[in-house]
Amino acid sequence: MNHIHFYKYQGTGNDFVMIDNRDQSFSKKDTELVALLCDRKFGIGADGLILLENHPTAHFKMVYYNADGQESTMCGNGGRCLVRFAQFLEIITDTATFEAIDGIHHATVVDAASISLQMSDVSEVLVKENYVFTDTGSPHHVQLTKNLAAFDVFNEGKHLRNSVYGTAGANINFVEQKDNRTFKVRTYERGVEDETLSCGTGVTAVALAMHSTNNTTAQEVTLETPGGVLKVSFKPLETGYNNIWLTGPALQVFKGIFTV
Repeated sequence: MNHIHFYKYQGTGNDFVMIDNRDQSFSKKDTELVALLCDRKFGIGADGLILLENHPTAHFKMVYYNADGQESTMCGNGGRCLVRFAQFLEIITDTATFEAIDGIHHATVVDAASISLQMSDVSEVLVKENYVFTDTGSPHHVQLTKNLAAFDVFNEGKHLRNSVYGTAGANINFVEQKDNRTFKVRTYERGVEDETLSCGTGVTAVALAMHSTNNTTAQEVTLETPGGVLKVSFKPLETGYNNIWLTGPALQVFKGIFTV
């Protein structure tokens, strides 16, 4: 029998199974096991699974899997939760540098609740007629809508994810503006294939999309998701954005041993 020591973290309701894999004991090729651990009926239950591994020069390496068991692109809330996990493991104290699939990231422990994570620079934001597309470490479709609370995020998100973006897919964000610097966001995530309570790269994409379309002039934006509030700050460039920071809560929920 295999006894897997795990930790459960959440950032604005976006939840993750965390495993300390510095000893390389967890098989990164076992996609069925990853999917089982993320299964909310038969496993621990999570939007994704993250391995913390050694890195030759940074504090640690992040390996991220979607709930379907497939290794995926960058996850902003997951990155923030992993920094909190690294703090718990006493790998870091108040600052961190780690490598993810999209490169090196820096992070700061704000307080006992919040983590601030520097996201990758964004070189291009494509403004279309009815939506905006950009890649903030993961591909994102951003679309303004009205009465977001009653909007059918699952069916509309699933349709756009498949019909517009095909097999590779994209994450679909629906947005309602509250004021110049505050937006409500609901996200359909590929890999999870459902609405999640929050998406870090998603709210980052929303902030940049709203600035690119002149829906905000602010360079720090508040994003209200079903799982809580996140803030995104950024610096506009002629053709993109840099110095992008995602800030919000990241907390340990529980820990345990899963036996397979």
